[in-house]
Amino acid sequence: MSEINKEDNSKENLKKGQEEAVDSKDQKAKEEVKEKTVEEKLEESEEKLLRSLAEIENQRRRFEKEIKDAFEFGSFNFAKESLAILDNLKRAKEAIKNDEKLKSNHDLDKFMDYINIIEKDLISIFERNRIKKVDVENRKFDPNFHQAMSEIEDNNTEPGTILNELQAGYMLADRLLRPSLVSVSKKKSPKDEGNKDKKEVK
Repeated sequence: MSEINKEDNSKENLKKGQEEAVDSKDQKAKEEVKEKTVEEKLEESEEKLLRSLAEIENQRRRFEKEIKDAFEFGSFNFAKESLAILDNLKRAKEAIKNDEKLKSNHDLDKFMDYINIIEKDLISIFERNRIKKVDVENRKFDPNFHQAMSEIEDNNTEPGTILNELQAGYMLADRLLRPSLVSVSKKKSPKDEGNKDKKEVK
């Protein structure tokens, strides 16, 4: 063999060797990429599974809360409408007390006793079912529990204090059935005080 042929062969062998080395490196790199991809896929699947489990848990909690609310507050509308019975009993008592003809009736006291018994029974039934009256006595006005129907000028009390209750408000557990209708105090305006002074001078 001539030296030129030997050189060509050695060059070809070198090229083949380099190509094979490159191919083996590429194959190794591909295998590594494949291995990483499998690991990544496992991680992704694990994340998706964890997310799904978290969603299922949240949904379960929501359903539990809805079921609890249905049991606790399913009677909300019935309780709200039942308050009209108590209101009508109170109105009846007031009407009887203020009627001149009925005042002279000797049997009126017995009748009033029966109405009072019915009223007390109804209140105790409400309380057993967690329906309680909203407290307004010596309280500051709170828009969460009270509805102001009028303002009364009064310098003896702090502004925003409840002076009168026009209609009782009620709660069902921690939910408001209806607000208390109230009159609230406000400070006398300087104009009114000036007018008073003028009248006193006259």
